[in-house]
Amino acid sequence: MTDSIISMRGIGKRFGAVQALNAVSFDVKRGDLIAICGENGAGKSTLMKILSGVITQYEGDLLVDGQAVHFAGTRDAENAGISIIHQELNLVEQLSVAANVFLGREKKKGLLFRDDSAMQREAAELLRQLECNVSPSALAGTLRVGDQQLVEIAKALSIQSRILVMDEPTSALTESEVARLYRVIAKLREQGTTILYISHKMDEVFHLSNEIIVLRDGRFISQLMTSETNPSEIARLMVGREIESLDLGVKTQRGKKLLSVKNLSLVWPGHARGYRLKDISFELHEGEVLGIAGLMGAGRTELLECLFGASQLPPTGEICLEGKQIRPRHPSEALDAGMALVTEDRKRLGIFTAMHVGRNISICELSSMRSGPAVNARNERAASNSMVSKLQIKTAGLHAAITSLSGGNQQKCIIGRWLLTKPKVLLLDDPTRGVDVGAKAELYRIIRQLCAEGLGVIVTSSEMPEILTLSDRVMVLSEGRQTALFSREEATQEKILHAATLGWQVSESKS
Repeated sequence: MTDSIISMRGIGKRFGAVQALNAVSFDVKRGDLIAICGENGAGKSTLMKILSGVITQYEGDLLVDGQAVHFAGTRDAENAGISIIHQELNLVEQLSVAANVFLGREKKKGLLFRDDSAMQREAAELLRQLECNVSPSALAGTLRVGDQQLVEIAKALSIQSRILVMDEPTSALTESEVARLYRVIAKLREQGTTILYISHKMDEVFHLSNEIIVLRDGRFISQLMTSETNPSEIARLMVGREIESLDLGVKTQRGKKLLSVKNLSLVWPGHARGYRLKDISFELHEGEVLGIAGLMGAGRTELLECLFGASQLPPTGEICLEGKQIRPRHPSEALDAGMALVTEDRKRLGIFTAMHVGRNISICELSSMRSGPAVNARNERAASNSMVSKLQIKTAGLHAAITSLSGGNQQKCIIGRWLLTKPKVLLLDDPTRGVDVGAKAELYRIIRQLCAEGLGVIVTSSEMPEILTLSDRVMVLSEGRQTALFSREEATQEKILHAATLGWQVSESKS
Protein backbone atom coordinates (compact mmCIF):
# COMPACT_ATOMS: atom_id res chain seq x y z
CA MET A 1 0.00 0.00 0.00
CA THR A 2 1.35 3.43 -0.96
CA ASP A 3 2.33 5.90 1.80
CA SER A 4 0.34 8.60 -0.01
CA ILE A 5 -3.34 8.50 0.83
CA ILE A 6 -4.03 11.43 -1.55
CA SER A 7 -2.27 12.35 -4.78
CA MET A 8 -3.16 15.33 -6.97
CA ARG A 9 -1.82 15.25 -10.52
CA GLY A 10 -2.15 18.32 -12.75
CA ILE A 11 -5.48 19.44 -11.24
CA GLY A 12 -7.02 22.34 -13.14
CA LYS A 13 -10.36 24.12 -12.89
CA ARG A 14 -11.79 27.08 -14.79
CA PHE A 15 -14.90 29.13 -13.96
CA GLY A 16 -15.67 31.01 -17.15
CA ALA A 17 -12.71 33.26 -17.86
CA VAL A 18 -11.21 32.69 -14.40
CA GLN A 19 -8.53 29.98 -14.04
CA ALA A 20 -9.13 28.95 -10.41
CA LEU A 21 -6.60 26.07 -10.46
CA ASN A 22 -3.71 25.53 -12.84
CA ALA A 23 -1.86 22.18 -12.96
CA VAL A 24 -1.73 21.62 -9.18
CA SER A 25 0.17 18.51 -8.07
CA PHE A 26 1.14 17.23 -4.61
CA ASP A 27 0.95 14.19 -2.30
CA VAL A 28 -0.42 13.74 1.22
CA LYS A 29 0.77 10.92 3.46
CA ARG A 30 -1.75 9.02 5.56
CA GLY A 31 -2.16 10.29 9.11
CA ASP A 32 -0.63 13.71 8.35
CA LEU A 33 -2.19 17.08 9.11
CA ILE A 34 -1.50 19.27 6.10
CA ALA A 35 -2.21 23.00 6.27
CA ILE A 36 -3.31 24.51 2.95
CA CYS A 37 -2.30 28.18 2.86
CA GLY A 38 -2.91 30.96 0.38
CA GLU A 39 -4.70 34.27 0.01
CA ASN A 40 -8.40 34.43 -0.88
CA GLY A 41 -8.71 33.37 -4.50
CA ALA A 42 -5.60 31.18 -4.35
CA GLY A 43 -7.68 28.07 -5.09
CA LYS A 44 -7.66 26.38 -1.67
CA SER A 45 -11.41 25.84 -1.30
CA THR A 46 -11.82 24.89 -4.98
CA LEU A 47 -9.16 22.21 -4.62
CA MET A 48 -10.77 20.79 -1.48
CA LYS A 49 -14.20 20.79 -3.13
CA ILE A 50 -12.75 18.60 -5.89
CA LEU A 51 -11.32 16.22 -3.28
CA SER A 52 -14.67 16.00 -1.45
CA GLY A 53 -16.85 15.55 -4.54
CA VAL A 54 -18.52 18.98 -4.42
CA ILE A 55 -16.92 19.89 -7.78
CA THR A 56 -17.07 17.00 -10.26
CA GLN A 57 -15.79 18.58 -13.51
CA TYR A 58 -12.06 19.36 -13.58
CA GLU A 59 -8.79 18.60 -15.36
CA GLY A 60 -6.12 16.22 -14.10
CA ASP A 61 -6.18 13.14 -11.89
CA LEU A 62 -7.13 12.51 -8.28
CA LEU A 63 -5.74 9.38 -6.61
CA VAL A 64 -6.85 7.94 -3.25
CA ASP A 65 -4.77 5.06 -1.84
CA GLY A 66 -2.89 5.06 -5.15
CA GLN A 67 -6.05 4.39 -7.17
CA ALA A 68 -7.50 6.92 -9.64
CA VAL A 69 -10.96 8.10 -8.58
CA HIS A 70 -13.51 10.53 -9.99
CA PHE A 71 -16.33 11.28 -7.58
CA ALA A 72 -19.78 11.95 -9.05
CA GLY A 73 -20.81 13.78 -5.87
CA THR A 74 -20.24 14.13 -2.14
CA ARG A 75 -21.85 10.77 -1.43
CA ASP A 76 -19.15 9.03 -3.49
CA ALA A 77 -16.47 10.90 -1.56
CA GLU A 78 -18.09 10.00 1.78
CA ASN A 79 -18.21 6.34 0.74
CA ALA A 80 -14.45 6.62 0.11
CA GLY A 81 -14.02 8.02 3.64
CA ILE A 82 -13.71 11.72 2.74
CA SER A 83 -15.78 14.52 4.25
CA ILE A 84 -15.52 18.30 4.31
CA ILE A 85 -16.43 21.00 6.80
CA HIS A 86 -17.14 24.08 4.70
CA GLN A 87 -16.13 27.61 5.66
CA GLU A 88 -19.67 28.84 4.96
CA LEU A 89 -22.15 26.91 7.08
CA ASN A 90 -24.52 24.54 5.23
CA LEU A 91 -27.03 23.60 7.90
CA VAL A 92 -30.78 23.40 7.24
CA GLU A 93 -31.96 25.97 9.76
CA GLN A 94 -35.51 24.58 10.02
CA LEU A 95 -34.29 21.12 11.08
CA SER A 96 -33.02 19.99 14.47
CA VAL A 97 -29.34 19.58 15.29
CA ALA A 98 -29.68 15.77 15.18
CA ALA A 99 -31.50 15.87 11.83
CA ASN A 100 -28.71 18.01 10.38
CA VAL A 101 -26.00 15.67 11.68
CA PHE A 102 -27.62 12.68 9.95
CA LEU A 103 -29.13 14.50 6.96
CA GLY A 104 -29.25 12.11 4.00
CA ARG A 105 -28.15 9.22 6.25
CA GLU A 106 -31.18 9.06 8.55
CA LYS A 107 -31.39 6.08 10.87
CA LYS A 108 -34.43 3.84 10.38
CA LYS A 109 -36.73 1.64 12.43
CA GLY A 110 -37.37 -1.20 10.05
CA LEU A 111 -37.70 -0.16 6.41
CA LEU A 112 -40.07 2.79 6.60
CA PHE A 113 -39.79 4.73 9.84
CA ARG A 114 -37.11 7.23 10.86
CA ASP A 115 -35.52 6.55 14.24
CA ASP A 116 -35.38 10.04 15.76
CA SER A 117 -34.46 8.74 19.22
CA ALA A 118 -31.37 6.93 17.91
CA MET A 119 -30.26 10.00 15.95
CA GLN A 120 -30.68 12.24 18.99
CA ARG A 121 -28.70 9.83 21.21
CA GLU A 122 -25.80 9.60 18.74
CA ALA A 123 -25.84 13.33 18.02
CA ALA A 124 -25.75 14.03 21.76
CA GLU A 125 -22.69 11.77 22.11
CA LEU A 126 -20.90 13.50 19.22
CA LEU A 127 -21.66 16.91 20.73
CA ARG A 128 -20.41 15.62 24.09
CA GLN A 129 -17.11 14.65 22.47
CA LEU A 130 -16.89 18.22 21.16
CA GLU A 131 -17.71 19.52 24.64
CA CYS A 132 -20.64 21.34 23.02
CA ASN A 133 -23.57 22.03 25.35
CA VAL A 134 -26.29 22.12 22.68
CA SER A 135 -29.49 20.07 22.71
CA PRO A 136 -29.74 17.70 19.72
CA SER A 137 -33.43 18.62 19.47
CA ALA A 138 -32.76 22.38 19.12
CA LEU A 139 -33.42 23.92 15.71
CA ALA A 140 -30.15 24.68 13.91
CA GLY A 141 -31.38 28.16 12.96
CA THR A 142 -31.69 29.16 16.62
CA LEU A 143 -27.98 28.54 17.33
CA ARG A 144 -25.21 31.12 17.27
CA VAL A 145 -22.61 30.88 14.54
CA GLY A 146 -20.04 29.27 16.83
CA ASP A 147 -22.41 26.48 17.85
CA GLN A 148 -23.53 25.96 14.24
CA GLN A 149 -19.87 25.45 13.30
CA LEU A 150 -19.55 22.75 15.96
CA VAL A 151 -22.66 21.01 14.60
CA GLU A 152 -20.97 20.95 11.17
CA ILE A 153 -17.95 19.31 12.78
CA ALA A 154 -20.18 16.76 14.53
CA LYS A 155 -21.80 15.98 11.18
CA ALA A 156 -18.39 15.23 9.65
CA LEU A 157 -17.34 13.14 12.65
CA SER A 158 -20.53 11.05 12.37
CA ILE A 159 -19.30 9.71 9.01
CA GLN A 160 -16.12 8.44 10.70
CA SER A 161 -14.06 9.79 7.86
CA ARG A 162 -10.45 8.72 7.39
CA ILE A 163 -9.78 11.90 5.39
CA LEU A 164 -11.22 15.10 6.85
CA VAL A 165 -11.10 18.48 5.09
CA MET A 166 -11.52 21.48 7.39
CA ASP A 167 -12.06 24.81 5.62
CA GLU A 168 -11.52 27.61 8.17
CA PRO A 169 -13.21 25.59 10.96
CA THR A 170 -12.33 28.11 13.70
CA SER A 171 -13.49 31.24 11.85
CA ALA A 172 -16.43 31.73 14.23
CA LEU A 173 -14.97 30.16 17.38
CA THR A 174 -13.58 31.82 20.48
CA GLU A 175 -10.23 30.92 22.03
CA SER A 176 -11.78 28.40 24.43
CA GLU A 177 -13.71 26.74 21.59
CA VAL A 178 -10.57 26.66 19.45
CA ALA A 179 -8.73 24.87 22.27
CA ARG A 180 -11.62 22.40 22.40
CA LEU A 181 -11.33 21.80 18.65
CA TYR A 182 -7.58 21.25 18.99
CA ARG A 183 -8.28 18.47 21.49
CA VAL A 184 -10.71 16.83 19.06
CA ILE A 185 -8.17 17.08 16.24
CA ALA A 186 -5.51 15.46 18.44
CA LYS A 187 -7.87 12.53 19.12
CA LEU A 188 -8.62 12.15 15.41
CA ARG A 189 -4.94 12.04 14.55
CA GLU A 190 -4.34 9.42 17.24
CA GLN A 191 -6.99 7.34 15.44
CA GLY A 192 -5.10 7.73 12.13
CA THR A 193 -7.32 10.33 10.45
CA THR A 194 -5.65 12.38 7.71
CA ILE A 195 -6.61 16.05 7.94
CA LEU A 196 -6.31 18.81 5.33
CA TYR A 197 -6.70 22.09 7.16
CA ILE A 198 -7.35 25.43 5.44
CA SER A 199 -6.62 28.44 7.63
CA HIS A 200 -5.48 32.06 7.36
CA LYS A 201 -4.30 31.99 10.97
CA MET A 202 -0.57 31.34 11.20
CA ASP A 203 -0.72 30.40 14.88
CA GLU A 204 -3.16 27.57 14.02
CA VAL A 205 -1.09 26.45 11.04
CA PHE A 206 2.11 26.16 13.05
CA HIS A 207 0.41 24.67 16.12
CA LEU A 208 -1.44 21.89 14.29
CA SER A 209 0.29 20.92 11.05
CA ASN A 210 3.33 18.81 10.26
CA GLU A 211 3.45 20.02 6.63
CA ILE A 212 2.30 23.17 4.83
CA ILE A 213 1.22 23.45 1.19
CA VAL A 214 1.18 26.96 -0.28
CA LEU A 215 -1.01 27.95 -3.25
CA ARG A 216 -0.91 31.27 -5.08
CA ASP A 217 -3.16 32.41 -7.94
CA GLY A 218 -4.37 28.84 -8.49
CA ARG A 219 -0.89 27.33 -8.69
CA PHE A 220 1.08 25.04 -6.39
CA ILE A 221 4.00 27.03 -4.94
CA SER A 222 5.62 24.89 -2.26
CA GLN A 223 5.23 22.00 0.20
CA LEU A 224 7.28 22.46 3.36
CA MET A 225 7.81 20.70 6.66
CA THR A 226 6.30 22.96 9.32
CA SER A 227 9.35 22.52 11.56
CA GLU A 228 11.62 23.84 8.79
CA THR A 229 9.82 27.12 8.01
CA ASN A 230 8.30 30.14 9.77
CA PRO A 231 5.24 32.41 9.42
CA SER A 232 7.17 35.13 7.58
CA GLU A 233 8.32 32.72 4.88
CA ILE A 234 4.82 31.29 4.45
CA ALA A 235 3.35 34.80 4.16
CA ARG A 236 5.98 35.69 1.55
CA LEU A 237 5.22 32.53 -0.45
CA MET A 238 1.48 33.25 -0.24
CA VAL A 239 1.69 36.75 -1.73
CA GLY A 240 4.91 36.46 -3.73
CA ARG A 241 6.57 39.35 -1.91
CA GLU A 242 7.76 40.39 1.53
CA ILE A 243 4.95 41.46 3.86
CA GLU A 244 5.49 44.99 5.13
CA SER A 245 4.50 45.89 8.67
CA LEU A 246 0.89 47.03 8.87
CA ASP A 247 0.61 50.81 8.63
CA LEU A 248 -2.83 52.17 9.46
CA GLY A 249 -1.73 55.77 9.05
CA VAL A 250 -1.70 58.55 11.62
CA LYS A 251 -3.94 57.93 14.63
CA THR A 252 -7.15 59.96 14.38
CA GLN A 253 -7.75 62.64 16.98
CA ARG A 254 -10.83 61.93 19.06
CA GLY A 255 -13.64 64.39 18.41
CA LYS A 256 -16.93 65.22 20.10
CA LYS A 257 -19.04 62.61 21.88
CA LEU A 258 -21.32 60.76 19.45
CA LEU A 259 -22.86 57.96 21.46
CA SER A 260 -23.62 57.54 25.15
CA VAL A 261 -24.95 54.27 26.58
CA LYS A 262 -25.99 53.98 30.24
CA ASN A 263 -27.07 50.87 32.15
CA LEU A 264 -28.07 48.94 29.02
CA SER A 265 -29.58 45.59 29.99
CA LEU A 266 -31.25 42.73 28.11
CA VAL A 267 -33.24 40.04 29.91
CA TRP A 268 -32.84 36.31 29.24
CA PRO A 269 -36.09 34.59 30.23
CA GLY A 270 -35.72 31.04 31.49
CA HIS A 271 -31.95 31.23 32.03
CA ALA A 272 -30.40 30.91 35.49
CA ARG A 273 -28.46 34.13 34.96
CA GLY A 274 -31.60 36.01 33.95
CA TYR A 275 -29.92 38.39 31.51
CA ARG A 276 -27.84 38.48 28.36
CA LEU A 277 -26.56 41.99 29.15
CA LYS A 278 -26.61 43.90 32.44
CA ASP A 279 -25.73 47.52 33.19
CA ILE A 280 -23.47 48.19 30.20
CA SER A 281 -22.28 51.81 30.07
CA PHE A 282 -19.82 53.48 27.69
CA GLU A 283 -19.24 56.44 25.37
CA LEU A 284 -18.07 56.67 21.75
CA HIS A 285 -16.50 59.73 20.14
CA GLU A 286 -15.98 60.91 16.58
CA GLY A 287 -12.89 59.39 15.00
CA GLU A 288 -12.69 56.60 17.58
CA VAL A 289 -12.69 52.80 17.35
CA LEU A 290 -14.13 51.12 20.42
CA GLY A 291 -13.26 47.43 20.48
CA ILE A 292 -15.57 44.96 22.23
CA ALA A 293 -13.71 41.87 23.45
CA GLY A 294 -15.05 38.75 25.15
CA LEU A 295 -15.47 35.01 24.79
CA MET A 296 -18.40 33.36 23.01
CA GLY A 297 -21.56 34.10 24.97
CA ALA A 298 -20.13 37.28 26.49
CA GLY A 299 -22.80 39.39 24.81
CA ARG A 300 -20.79 41.13 22.08
CA THR A 301 -23.31 40.48 19.29
CA GLU A 302 -26.27 41.09 21.61
CA LEU A 303 -24.88 44.52 22.49
CA LEU A 304 -24.69 45.58 18.85
CA GLU A 305 -28.15 44.15 18.17
CA CYS A 306 -29.59 46.23 21.03
CA LEU A 307 -28.01 49.40 19.67
CA PHE A 308 -29.37 48.63 16.19
CA GLY A 309 -32.90 47.72 17.28
CA ALA A 310 -32.41 44.09 16.25
CA SER A 311 -32.66 42.29 19.60
CA GLN A 312 -35.52 39.81 20.03
CA LEU A 313 -36.61 41.55 23.22
CA PRO A 314 -36.37 45.30 23.86
CA PRO A 315 -33.45 46.33 26.09
CA THR A 316 -33.68 48.69 29.04
CA GLY A 317 -31.34 51.57 29.77
CA GLU A 318 -30.47 54.77 27.95
CA ILE A 319 -29.00 55.24 24.45
CA CYS A 320 -28.18 58.79 23.34
CA LEU A 321 -26.89 59.67 19.87
CA GLU A 322 -25.48 63.21 19.52
CA GLY A 323 -27.20 64.15 22.76
CA LYS A 324 -30.63 62.91 21.68
CA GLN A 325 -32.12 59.88 23.42
CA ILE A 326 -33.14 57.10 21.04
CA ARG A 327 -34.86 53.79 21.61
CA PRO A 328 -34.78 51.90 18.28
CA ARG A 329 -37.37 49.14 18.16
CA HIS A 330 -36.45 48.14 14.61
CA PRO A 331 -33.28 48.44 12.46
CA SER A 332 -35.06 50.98 10.25
CA GLU A 333 -35.40 53.31 13.25
CA ALA A 334 -31.71 52.87 14.12
CA LEU A 335 -30.82 53.57 10.50
CA ASP A 336 -32.87 56.77 10.51
CA ALA A 337 -31.07 57.83 13.70
CA GLY A 338 -27.63 57.34 12.11
CA MET A 339 -26.63 53.78 13.02
CA ALA A 340 -25.41 51.03 10.67
CA LEU A 341 -24.58 47.38 11.44
CA VAL A 342 -22.39 44.91 9.54
CA THR A 343 -23.39 41.50 10.93
CA GLU A 344 -21.07 38.62 11.83
CA ASP A 345 -22.91 36.13 9.57
CA ARG A 346 -22.13 37.42 6.08
CA LYS A 347 -23.78 34.55 4.19
CA ARG A 348 -27.06 34.43 6.12
CA LEU A 349 -27.59 38.05 7.21
CA GLY A 350 -25.26 40.13 5.03
CA ILE A 351 -25.25 39.50 1.30
CA PHE A 352 -28.27 38.99 -0.97
CA THR A 353 -27.10 36.00 -3.00
CA ALA A 354 -29.74 36.42 -5.72
CA MET A 355 -28.68 40.03 -6.41
CA HIS A 356 -25.64 41.35 -8.27
CA VAL A 357 -22.85 43.43 -6.74
CA GLY A 358 -24.40 46.80 -7.59
CA ARG A 359 -27.78 46.06 -6.04
CA ASN A 360 -26.15 44.56 -2.93
CA ILE A 361 -24.45 47.93 -2.41
CA SER A 362 -27.38 50.21 -3.27
CA ILE A 363 -30.30 48.32 -1.72
CA CYS A 364 -30.60 50.39 1.47
CA GLU A 365 -30.70 53.69 -0.44
CA LEU A 366 -32.98 52.80 -3.38
CA SER A 367 -35.72 55.11 -2.09
CA SER A 368 -33.40 58.12 -2.50
CA MET A 369 -32.56 57.12 -6.09
CA ARG A 370 -36.07 57.29 -7.51
CA SER A 371 -37.26 59.24 -10.49
CA GLY A 372 -41.00 59.06 -9.94
CA PRO A 373 -42.08 55.54 -9.01
CA ALA A 374 -39.00 53.83 -10.53
CA VAL A 375 -35.36 53.64 -9.45
CA ASN A 376 -33.11 55.85 -11.55
CA ALA A 377 -30.57 53.35 -12.94
CA ARG A 378 -27.98 56.06 -13.58
CA ASN A 379 -28.12 57.30 -9.99
CA GLU A 380 -27.92 53.74 -8.69
CA ARG A 381 -24.87 52.96 -10.85
CA ALA A 382 -23.16 56.17 -9.75
CA ALA A 383 -23.74 55.43 -6.07
CA SER A 384 -22.57 51.81 -6.33
CA ASN A 385 -19.53 52.76 -8.41
CA SER A 386 -18.58 55.38 -5.83
CA MET A 387 -18.33 52.66 -3.18
CA VAL A 388 -16.48 50.25 -5.50
CA SER A 389 -13.91 53.01 -6.04
CA LYS A 390 -13.76 54.23 -2.42
CA LEU A 391 -13.35 50.75 -0.95
CA GLN A 392 -11.33 49.32 -3.89
CA ILE A 393 -13.74 46.42 -4.35
CA LYS A 394 -12.34 43.87 -6.81
CA THR A 395 -15.20 42.85 -9.09
CA ALA A 396 -15.77 42.17 -12.79
CA GLY A 397 -18.49 44.84 -12.69
CA LEU A 398 -21.64 45.94 -10.91
CA HIS A 399 -23.61 43.14 -12.59
CA ALA A 400 -21.24 40.39 -11.40
CA ALA A 401 -22.78 37.88 -8.99
CA ILE A 402 -22.03 38.81 -5.38
CA THR A 403 -21.13 35.15 -4.77
CA SER A 404 -18.32 35.40 -7.34
CA LEU A 405 -16.41 37.78 -5.05
CA SER A 406 -13.97 36.72 -2.35
CA GLY A 407 -15.07 36.97 1.27
CA GLY A 408 -13.11 40.18 1.78
CA ASN A 409 -14.69 41.87 -1.23
CA GLN A 410 -18.17 40.71 -0.20
CA GLN A 411 -17.53 42.34 3.16
CA LYS A 412 -16.48 45.57 1.45
CA CYS A 413 -19.77 45.55 -0.49
CA ILE A 414 -21.72 45.30 2.77
CA ILE A 415 -19.70 48.13 4.33
CA GLY A 416 -20.27 50.19 1.17
CA ARG A 417 -24.02 49.55 1.42
CA TRP A 418 -24.11 51.08 4.88
CA LEU A 419 -21.78 53.96 4.05
CA LEU A 420 -24.28 55.10 1.41
CA THR A 421 -26.74 55.71 4.28
CA LYS A 422 -24.25 58.25 5.73
CA PRO A 423 -24.16 56.81 9.26
CA LYS A 424 -22.72 58.57 12.28
CA VAL A 425 -21.92 55.31 14.10
CA LEU A 426 -20.79 52.12 12.31
CA LEU A 427 -21.20 48.82 14.18
CA LEU A 428 -18.93 46.01 12.91
CA ASP A 429 -19.57 42.52 14.29
CA ASP A 430 -16.48 40.35 13.68
CA PRO A 431 -15.96 42.04 10.28
CA THR A 432 -12.91 40.06 9.09
CA ARG A 433 -14.20 36.54 9.83
CA GLY A 434 -13.08 34.22 7.04
CA VAL A 435 -10.94 36.71 5.09
CA ASP A 436 -7.22 36.43 4.43
CA VAL A 437 -4.39 38.51 5.84
CA GLY A 438 -4.22 40.83 2.82
CA ALA A 439 -7.96 41.52 2.85
CA LYS A 440 -7.84 42.09 6.61
CA ALA A 441 -5.19 44.77 6.18
CA GLU A 442 -7.37 46.50 3.57
CA LEU A 443 -10.40 46.40 5.87
CA TYR A 444 -8.32 47.79 8.75
CA ARG A 445 -7.23 50.74 6.61
CA ILE A 446 -10.83 51.35 5.51
CA ILE A 447 -11.96 51.44 9.15
CA ARG A 448 -9.20 53.91 10.02
CA GLN A 449 -10.06 56.07 7.01
CA LEU A 450 -13.71 56.16 8.07
CA CYS A 451 -12.61 57.35 11.51
CA ALA A 452 -10.59 60.10 9.86
CA GLU A 453 -13.81 61.18 8.13
CA GLY A 454 -15.52 61.60 11.52
CA LEU A 455 -17.36 58.32 12.03
CA GLY A 456 -17.42 56.52 15.33
CA VAL A 457 -16.82 52.77 15.01
CA ILE A 458 -17.64 49.95 17.41
CA VAL A 459 -16.01 46.65 16.43
CA THR A 460 -16.16 43.16 17.92
CA SER A 461 -13.73 40.40 17.04
CA SER A 462 -12.93 36.83 18.02
CA GLU A 463 -9.24 37.58 17.39
CA MET A 464 -7.34 39.35 20.16
CA PRO A 465 -4.59 40.77 17.88
CA GLU A 466 -7.29 42.37 15.72
CA ILE A 467 -8.89 44.10 18.72
CA LEU A 468 -5.48 45.38 19.82
CA THR A 469 -4.57 46.56 16.30
CA LEU A 470 -7.78 48.45 15.59
CA SER A 471 -9.01 49.81 18.89
CA ASP A 472 -8.43 53.16 20.58
CA ARG A 473 -10.16 51.73 23.64
CA VAL A 474 -11.18 48.17 24.51
CA MET A 475 -14.27 47.26 26.52
CA VAL A 476 -14.34 43.69 27.82
CA LEU A 477 -17.54 41.71 28.41
CA SER A 478 -17.82 38.51 30.42
CA GLU A 479 -21.12 36.64 30.34
CA GLY A 480 -23.18 39.78 29.85
CA ARG A 481 -21.32 42.08 32.27
CA GLN A 482 -18.78 44.80 31.56
CA THR A 483 -15.60 43.75 33.37
CA ALA A 484 -12.99 46.20 32.06
CA LEU A 485 -12.36 49.25 29.89
CA PHE A 486 -8.78 49.77 28.68
CA SER A 487 -7.08 52.55 26.76
CA ARG A 488 -4.92 51.55 23.80
CA GLU A 489 -1.83 51.97 25.97
CA GLU A 490 -3.22 49.87 28.82
CA ALA A 491 -4.64 46.99 26.76
CA THR A 492 -2.68 43.74 26.53
CA GLN A 493 -3.76 40.22 25.59
CA GLU A 494 -3.18 39.06 29.17
CA LYS A 495 -5.32 41.84 30.72
CA ILE A 496 -8.13 41.36 28.21
CA LEU A 497 -8.20 37.58 28.63
CA HIS A 498 -8.23 37.91 32.41
CA ALA A 499 -11.18 40.32 32.27
CA ALA A 500 -12.97 38.10 29.70
CA THR A 501 -12.82 35.05 31.97
CA LEU A 502 -14.07 36.59 35.22
CA GLY A 503 -17.54 35.08 34.76
CA TRP A 504 -20.92 36.41 35.80
CA GLN A 505 -20.84 34.91 39.27
CA VAL A 506 -17.68 36.88 40.12
CA SER A 507 -19.14 40.04 38.58
CA GLU A 508 -22.34 39.62 40.62
CA SER A 509 -20.40 39.19 43.86
CA LYS A 510 -18.47 42.42 43.24
CA SER A 511 -21.54 44.49 42.31
